[in-house]
Formats: sequence, structure tokens, C-alpha cells
Amino acid sequence: MSKTVSAARMGTEPLNPLLLSLAIPMMISMLVQALYNVVDSIFVSYVNEAALSAVSLAYPIQNLLIAFAVGTAVGVNAYLSKNLGEGNHAEADRAAANGLFLAVCSAIAFLLFGLFGARAFIHAQTSDALIARYGSEYLSICTIFSLGCCVQCMMEKILVSTGRSTFAMTTQLIGAVTNIVLDPVFIFGLFGVPRMEAAGAAVATVIGQFVGAGAALTLHFLYNKDVHISLRGFRPAPRTILRIYQVGIPSIAMNAIGSVMTFGMNAILIAYSSTAVAVFGVYFKLQSFVFMPVFGLNNGMVPIVSYNYGARKPDRILGTKRLAAIYAVGIMCLGFLAGQFLPGVMLSIFNASPDMLSLGTVALRIISISFLMAGFNVISSAYFQALGHGVLALWVSIIRQLVVLLPTAWLLSLAGRVELVWWAFPIAEVFAFVLCIAFQRVCYNKIIRPMRTAAAAA
Repeated sequence: MSKTVSAARMGTEPLNPLLLSLAIPMMISMLVQALYNVVDSIFVSYVNEAALSAVSLAYPIQNLLIAFAVGTAVGVNAYLSKNLGEGNHAEADRAAANGLFLAVCSAIAFLLFGLFGARAFIHAQTSDALIARYGSEYLSICTIFSLGCCVQCMMEKILVSTGRSTFAMTTQLIGAVTNIVLDPVFIFGLFGVPRMEAAGAAVATVIGQFVGAGAALTLHFLYNKDVHISLRGFRPAPRTILRIYQVGIPSIAMNAIGSVMTFGMNAILIAYSSTAVAVFGVYFKLQSFVFMPVFGLNNGMVPIVSYNYGARKPDRILGTKRLAAIYAVGIMCLGFLAGQFLPGVMLSIFNASPDMLSLGTVALRIISISFLMAGFNVISSAYFQALGHGVLALWVSIIRQLVVLLPTAWLLSLAGRVELVWWAFPIAEVFAFVLCIAFQRVCYNKIIRPMRTAAAAA
């Protein structure tokens, strides 16, 4: 039997069932990921509002950690899938081994930050002693023990790149259930465990990540026959790492920009109150229920597009992108409706005070307007990455978050009304939407049209 029997289905199966078979398990796993992120904050909110604000202040670095873990893994996913499409199995194996090496390097970098920089980062944002203590403890644990997160993300993407998204979903479920079960134990001190409050949420998170990483490694070595990872005699391959980061660095940068945006928004909002910061943090947790399924859809789309890019099948590339965009817009429309009609219900889950409920209801209704365009924008960015043009996705992210969103939020904040700040989100999404349309045309002219021309001449 051919080594690529599983991966090769991405070049032959009907697109809709293929996309759904790859995307649905990842959408479920991403929803579970969103669930345990939200569960963390729900439990923390029952400690006090200071703990919830502290977790929000730690979020930019957490997001940066995820940026490096996921961005590197996305680069491996796209490059590995492209090599499988070209039939270059040796380079696909090399990409997987170097990807795992890069995941370990990222974890070492964040371990050093956790030891020497986490406390300073939190204290730079607040003078409240309780919030600073909670934030420092939480962030230090998440970064010092980041190896589980980095390895789990890498192995999930390797499983997805060979069409085994069900296994990737399974590892997410295992890690998430572990986290959810352990959250109340460590936060509130159950069964004889010391009460750790915000630090307990971090401990539960990193344990869940290590368990998920172990499950992913086990499933890969037992069942993934398309890619072989061997560390015997391993040496980093600079050429392979360069190709991985051609897609990976733009992806990392895009998510890192999100950390800069979050840090900037926290700085703007804390001038109003710590409640405004808590609302922004809760929004990020809630919006993950909408965005995470779309990111799962991306995870199903990228290997199909990358494989067919390597196999020179332009119609399958365009068909996959079109289907993914339709599904993504549908998901985001549901998110818009929830933001408009259920904001109070969603905020009450987080033990919201009357102040937080009043401020948060307005925020969710305004920000959710941006969801109407965000689905198309997210799929477009993944499409650019799958075609090896991650820089285009990076430009969309830079302009949306740094050139438009943050300056607009700051200008609106000068009016002295916090509700005006939230309008920066839909304004920025409009700019991103226009850019994505323009950049899709660039990709068509540079990649898809020459493929069709060559196919017609053959």
C-alpha cells in the first residue's frame, strides 16, 4: 500500500465532504479549546474581579506564546502538505522533525521569559497589588511550563497535514477535559489540594497541555504512517527551517500583533477602570466560541489547498477556498446574532457585577458587528498562508490591528466615553475586508492563472 494513501485523498476526494471530514473534528477540538479557556475565566471570576482582570492583563503574553506555537506549526503544516502533494516524502519527514525541534526552542525562550520577565510585564500595567500578584503568578506558570503547549500544537498540525484531524481532535479533547476537571481542584483547593486561586488556573492549564501533547505524540507514532519522525542523529536543517518559517513567521507575526493590540487596548481601557479591562478580557474569551470553529475550518482547508498547490490543481484550490469562506461567514453570522441578542446572558456566566454587565452589554453589541466581515477575512488569511504568501496575511493583520484599530480606539477614547472605543473593531474589519479582496486577486494572477494556463496548454 502506498505511503501517501491517507494524504493523497486531498487531491482526489470530492471537496465538500473532504473539507468537512478534515474541518469538523478540528472545529470540535477548537470549540473544546475555547470551552476550557472560558471555564478558566469563569472559575477565576468567582475568586474576585481582581483575579479576572489579572488574567486579562496576562493575555498578551499568553497570546504571544500561542502565536509562536501555532505559527510555527502552521508553517510545518503548509510545507509538509505541499511536499506530500509533490511526492517528496523525505522532505516531508524532515519538516516534521525540524518542526518538533523548533517547538522545543520556542518553549525554552518562554521559560526564560517566565523566570525573568513575567513579573515586570504585569507590574508595568497595574499598580494594584492584588491584581499584580495574581497576574504574575498566573503568567509565570503558563510560560515556564510552556513546553506542553508548543509540542501539542506542533503534533496536532502534523496529524492534520496528513488528513488525520480526528486524532488531532482527540488530543485536544483529552487536554481540555484534563484542564476543566483540574480547574476547580487547584483554584479553590479541593480534595486536600492547597487553594491557589489564579495560579491554580495556570497549573490546570499547563497540566492539560502536557497531557494533550503526550496523547498527540502517542497517536502520531502509533498511527501516522505518512510522516516518520526520527530524532536519531538529528541535526537542524537550515533550508527546511527557512521554508517552514516562510509561512510560519508571517503567521507568528500576525498573532504577535494581536498581543500588541491587546496590550494597547488594555492600556487604553484601564484609564477608565479595571472593570473595562475585565470586560475586554471576557470578550476575548467569548469571541473564541465564534472564531475557534473558523480557525478549525482553516486547519481543514490549509492542507487541502497546500496539497493541491503542490499537485498543480487550481480548480480544487479555488473550490476549497470558496466552500471554506461560505461556512466561515455562516458561523460568524451566528456569532453576530448572539452578540446582539444574548450579551447579558453571556456576561452573567462570568459572575458579572452590575457595572460589568452594563458596560459589557454595549461592548458585545458593538464589537459583534465586525463578525459580519471577519469570517471572510480569516479564511482569506489562511488561504494566503497555504499558498506560501503569508506576508499578505501579515499585511492584513498589521493594517487591521496596528494601523487602524489601535489608533482609532485611542482617538475615540479622547471623547471620554468608553462605549465609543468599541467601534474601533468594526471600523478595522472593514479595512481588512477590502485588503483581503485585493490580495486574493494578487494570488489569482500570480499562482492560479499560470496553473490554468499551463493545464490548458498541456
